Amino acid sequence: MASWEGVSEFVAVVETNSFTDAAKKLNTSVAQVSRRVSALEERLAVKLLLRTTRKVSVTEAGLVYFQQCKHLVDGLEMAELAVTQMQASPKGLLKVTAAVTYGEMHLAPLLHQFLEQYPQVDLELILTNQRLDLIEQGIDVAIRLGRLEDSSLIAKRLSQRQLYVCATPEYLSRFGEPHTLSELTHHQCLVGSLEHWRFKENGREKSVRVSGRIKCNSGFALLDAAKRHLGLVQLPDYYVQTALDNGELVEVLSDYRDDREGIWAMYPQNRNLSPKVRLLIDFLAQQFSEQAATT
Repeated sequence: MASWEGVSEFVAVVETNSFTDAAKKLNTSVAQVSRRVSALEERLAVKLLLRTTRKVSVTEAGLVYFQQCKHLVDGLEMAELAVTQMQASPKGLLKVTAAVTYGEMHLAPLLHQFLEQYPQVDLELILTNQRLDLIEQGIDVAIRLGRLEDSSLIAKRLSQRQLYVCATPEYLSRFGEPHTLSELTHHQCLVGSLEHWRFKENGREKSVRVSGRIKCNSGFALLDAAKRHLGLVQLPDYYVQTALDNGELVEVLSDYRDDREGIWAMYPQNRNLSPKVRLLIDFLAQQFSEQAATT
């Protein structure tokens, strides 16, 4: 057993370039990681890492050792996951990340419902609009919206969303309703984190640069501005559907409406799904399917 001690800690430090981040990944203390790596170096009689107050770097010997040990650590993790999968009841910590607003409005209630069904599962929900590194930060599942970038992650489609361009009847009465994409230049457009709106014209995707008096990275803030007759807005259905249904907002440019976008569960592809992760993804897919059937 002594020959294995310190290996997982060393591999984690190299992967994260940090003793602190390695400790977080392994759910232990920085001091414990440091002690075990130092003991490993002493046993091997070779310096694996160069430490300064600002950074950690890998020596030539350390790089060779890392390349040989990495697959062993991955193999151990997969072996442990395989044993975990034999358990009938899921247990342990689930780390999930999602965008802030979507997570608050739609994901958190479903996760709480999941915890009610599986009392031995704990949850850490990280709501952020930044794209986190799942492997580096030990996150089990990321819920991501819209079009996916090229990724080494596995993606399972859970649901979909629709983008709408809309405004109040009062705004349209005052400034007129746009009927072509070129007319957007004559309107106040409420701009989000992206300065381009997405459409489909003659069967092809088209991106149109928009501008206006207001720019904000909050969908709720843009929705409020639209309801106050300050301009046109393009937002996903979960922001504007109620206002569209009750007539507070009116959709425009429906002939140019883009295709529906996916809502995805994403997880690393280099490891088997544990029961808790597999159950969560299946649970979310079922819940989203039932919600879609009732709307």
